[in-house]
Amino acid sequence: MSDDGPAIASSIVTTLRERGSLLPAIDTIERIGLAGRAIARRRAERTLIEDISLDTLQSLDRLLEVDQSIGQTRFHWLRSAPEAPGASNLVGLTERIAFLRTLEIDPKLQMRISSGRWDQMIREGNATPAWLANDFNASRRHALIVAQVIKLGQKLTDDAVSMFIKLMGRLFSQANNRKKQRQMDCRPDTAKALRMFLDTITALQSANDYGRNALEVLDQKVGWHRLLRMKPELESMVEGNEASPLVLAAEQYATVNKYVGAFLQAFTFQSARRHDPLLAAISLLKRLHAEKRRALPDRVPVTHLSQADRRLIFGEGRPDRRLYEIATLAALRDRLRSADIWVDGSRSFRPIDEHLMPRATFTTMKDEGRLGLGVHGDGVAWLAEARQMLDFNLKRLAHRARTGKLEGIRLEAGTLIVTPTAGEVPAAAEELNAEISDMYPMVEVPDLLREVHDWTGFADHFTHVRTGDSPRDVSAMLAGVLADATNLGPKRMASASKGISAHQIGWMRTFHARSETYRAAQACITDTHTRHPHARVWGNGTTSLSDGQFFRASDRAAKRGDVNLHCGSEPGSKFYSHLSDQYGYFSILPISPTESEAAYVLDGLFDQDTILDIQEHFTDTGGASDHVFGLFALIGKRFAPRLRNLKDRKFHTFEKGDIYPALSNHIGAPINATLILDHWDDLLHLAASITTRAVVPSTILKKLSASPKESQLAKALRELGRIERSLFMIEWYSSPALRRRCQAGLNKGEAAHKLKRAVFFHERGEIRDRSFESQAFRASGLNLVISAIVHWNTVYIERAVTHLRDVGREIPDHLLRHISPLSWEHINLTGTYTWDSEQHLPEGFRSLRLPAWLRRAA
Repeated sequence: MSDDGPAIASSIVTTLRERGSLLPAIDTIERIGLAGRAIARRRAERTLIEDISLDTLQSLDRLLEVDQSIGQTRFHWLRSAPEAPGASNLVGLTERIAFLRTLEIDPKLQMRISSGRWDQMIREGNATPAWLANDFNASRRHALIVAQVIKLGQKLTDDAVSMFIKLMGRLFSQANNRKKQRQMDCRPDTAKALRMFLDTITALQSANDYGRNALEVLDQKVGWHRLLRMKPELESMVEGNEASPLVLAAEQYATVNKYVGAFLQAFTFQSARRHDPLLAAISLLKRLHAEKRRALPDRVPVTHLSQADRRLIFGEGRPDRRLYEIATLAALRDRLRSADIWVDGSRSFRPIDEHLMPRATFTTMKDEGRLGLGVHGDGVAWLAEARQMLDFNLKRLAHRARTGKLEGIRLEAGTLIVTPTAGEVPAAAEELNAEISDMYPMVEVPDLLREVHDWTGFADHFTHVRTGDSPRDVSAMLAGVLADATNLGPKRMASASKGISAHQIGWMRTFHARSETYRAAQACITDTHTRHPHARVWGNGTTSLSDGQFFRASDRAAKRGDVNLHCGSEPGSKFYSHLSDQYGYFSILPISPTESEAAYVLDGLFDQDTILDIQEHFTDTGGASDHVFGLFALIGKRFAPRLRNLKDRKFHTFEKGDIYPALSNHIGAPINATLILDHWDDLLHLAASITTRAVVPSTILKKLSASPKESQLAKALRELGRIERSLFMIEWYSSPALRRRCQAGLNKGEAAHKLKRAVFFHERGEIRDRSFESQAFRASGLNLVISAIVHWNTVYIERAVTHLRDVGREIPDHLLRHISPLSWEHINLTGTYTWDSEQHLPEGFRSLRLPAWLRRAA
């Protein structure tokens, strides 16, 4: 079932033709489709709520009434759950989950209607405030609330578990920071102790050299009583340096105790292991918190803990409650992240198999040869081919290294050294770039967005959440997009605009701005840009790059933000974006700065709807891992990261390393081919689930890399990735063209970051949105406006080049490749935004700014 108008109309026409009926007029087909869609919606609503009792329906209606005890409607209270990690916030999430369970809405009701209809109900519910839901008829209102209750149950469960994972991670991070701080604080005492130790050694050496009594010399030179006085201080220093992270984390047990009881009681945990000791330990802790008992029983489950943790816990004979509880919660955190343990009622924390496409579907696709992957269905054949290729390429690399035939590479003491690639821009290209930049017409950013919409129609893709209609007030829609892109926000955008009110912008954002409409609008601009003749000067749209850009968080957003010391000491978020070789953005996602970028590299290649057919992808070192190399090989795309410290990375071989003597310093552990073959079908199942979009790649990659004890599937994928990384490194050493291509691609991304920083300038360029959804809107708006600027510039670059050629200038394409569409000096991004101004453009374009000699030539 679909709500899509064109799909419904097409289905009506097909059905009428199959029945041999004459096709009615277009407006009649449209009325038939609208009536059919309305009937289907009412039928789905009745199906969802038909078995719910009248009392329960009345309790659902009360969710829309203001509850005096909390000063707001329960509907709003449920949807405005806190997101910043904190003890009270986690307790607040568990309270909301407990409240939802009192409504007694069975989550299995979702299975009664099709997934497409369910998604539509969720979209409508997300956009509907309590006051508006009260105006709906009873059936629609009750169905909307039931869908929201089920969705919120899943979302709040995921949010609570994610918050618990963050709190436990922060607990140990803070413990390590306290340890480092204590070491810094005791540096004077350490220096004092080292001086005394040096004096002691000197005294003992002197006694030995002259045959004197060591204790007498020591007492004379250092002082025996002085040494004894230092003993307690030394014991304290040694104890502090050797303190276990578990012991330091347990110092904050009082904070953990505020939320752990409510958290454990709120959920049912499951495991694939029979008689899992961790589940037994969790059950014990639940009972202790429910009964408010402090002491542990004499016998407790311990096999889920490491030997080191057990020694600490039982160091005094009886188990230490605080240490035992913290160690158990840390183990729970790790196994939740790796999907080794999951939570009933969660969508994110499920077994890995439930994230992938059904096994039966995969088996059918494989038997019918419809997987469409980049590897053979036969693992033995693929490994034989990989073995032969790797052996041949390594021997050729070794020979060329010995004979000095590798361009830009030298062999020093058995180590390959890469000469940095020079990426100089020809002087003629820089002059041409400056000349064309001076020819851009001056433009206000609202006018630029309106013109790009006139060329592409991108704003029409912000369809109404229920009717699917394009926005009637395009100016208000564009103002909302610019409010996101500039970090100004809708209210301040309204106050800084002429012709647009806050109500207009708010209405457009509420009912038209969603992740899927932002994605459709982005695809519209990117596709138009990809088809533009001048875009082909920069590339053919088959290569891309991705990189993260850090933005600081402030105010309330800082409490939710994470700190990555590589980005500074302040909290913030990263916008991780994907850019084609034609400067066309096609994906962006806000991520935590502490997360590995490698997990998100593949997301952008699949979570987008453009016509781009990306075959090769560049990243820097942060986006590279053996797991990513393995997945790229499986799905049939090429991964080409710029690897830092390449000389320290090893080749992994099938053969013994001594058959490549010239590369002996570079040979690492051998490939475990047996492990790959044992899990070949699992690897194909994983890759097919990604290519069919059954699972988001980052979801699986984060789970595979999270467990302290790597799963067999993760190990097999790593082994396959080692093969691909070894082949890639060989080509990197052998091909200066690859090195230059990768460097040029990444340079485009770094240049685009400057334009993003220029556009995202309000609030000092700091993120102040707490929720992931709001940050995603900021990122999507930024990407969309940057794409509009790039396309607008591209149009006028072509017009400028055409004008120069018309007056006799010879401009070769190899110089045009260096003319970037990322300039913004001619665009007024600040000031008062005017949205209702009428522009009269000859032939639909602005006039170029021409110097005097060009005007005379024209």
